[in-house]
Amino acid sequence: MKSFAGTSHSVDETMRIGRTFGEQLVAGDVVAMIGDLGAGKTHFVKGIASAHGVDPDTVSSPTFTIAHEYSGRIPVYHLDLYRLEDTSELLRSGADEYIGGDGICLIEWPEKAESLLPQSTFLVRIIHGGDDTRDISIHPAIRDV
Repeated sequence: MKSFAGTSHSVDETMRIGRTFGEQLVAGDVVAMIGDLGAGKTHFVKGIASAHGVDPDTVSSPTFTIAHEYSGRIPVYHLDLYRLEDTSELLRSGADEYIGGDGICLIEWPEKAESLLPQSTFLVRIIHGGDDTRDISIHPAIRDV
């Protein structure tokens, strides 16, 4: 998968970039998403999920539940680790089983699970540039987040 760097000027464009990226993902892929609160990570996830037949209107941030599962052509697992203190909390929750499993695993705040990320993890950085502008970069096969 090729790297990508570009600017989104709207929520719809962020979702389109996510969808284009998502069309290339397969079962077992893990995506680490880096970005401040409100950067647009969940809209990016909506795009990825829609690429696999999930209604984007059903996608929401799992901040308070840690993980959401979406049934599509390939299962899509969306983890938000913001509230976790460390990897041990993720292990106790059982949500670590989504990483590298039978679906696509999308992780917000991946630094909380860095030791569990496979070598082949994709890195997505979303930087809020003001108003609806987002700088989005996608890098294949990272290790350190």
